[in-house]
Amino acid sequence: MDFSGNTYQVNTGFGKPRFSKVEVVHIAISILVLALAFTLVYASRNNRFIMTAFERTFGTGAMAYLGLFIVCIGLVFISFFLHEMGHKFVAQRSGLWSEYRMFPLGLGLTLLISFTGFLFAAPGAVMIAGPMDDRTNGKISIAGPIVNIIFSAVGFAGCMLLNGDVLVVPFFLLASLNASLALFNLIPVPPLDGSKILRWNVVIWIAAVAVAAAEFLMLMRLDLYYII
Repeated sequence: MDFSGNTYQVNTGFGKPRFSKVEVVHIAISILVLALAFTLVYASRNNRFIMTAFERTFGTGAMAYLGLFIVCIGLVFISFFLHEMGHKFVAQRSGLWSEYRMFPLGLGLTLLISFTGFLFAAPGAVMIAGPMDDRTNGKISIAGPIVNIIFSAVGFAGCMLLNGDVLVVPFFLLASLNASLALFNLIPVPPLDGSKILRWNVVIWIAAVAVAAAEFLMLMRLDLYYII
């Protein structure tokens, strides 16, 4: 209870990470639907740099798409799930109630639009309840983009180390997806993370945007290839 007489449900784990059964189900459904949407987008665009790698690795036809789907599950887990868990764990360490909830309508639209070759991802978000100031809200908000910035850097490192090998493809997808997610979520428009980070600390927001933008622009300059 706060000084105004309002009551809040707080994290019963006293700062420790906790998952409810409902939350785990929502996470699993979101990851599978998003992975399918990414698979449909990559397949419909028929990007030969990407699809040839999967055809040569897993075989042509259905096997190539199955391989792409499996890789997309990994990409979504790293890029989307860990982004949301960044928010969740920082919120829980602050003593707040925090659980992921999927948006059924958003997931349906995501899957439907993916058939056109474009991706509009609105699978769900981490719900947070409890008293928090701008500083706490800003720290919770920046945790997600930081996860994406880190994994985009991992993707770039993999691209540099494995350029010329077919494994450069999943690392390229890792770099591009995370760079895009970081930059998008840092846009200072509610309810995106950027608006809450900017309200908390302008310097930190500028620094995060600069790094994410640099990673995104590097995507345009990558000269990648592989030999099969």
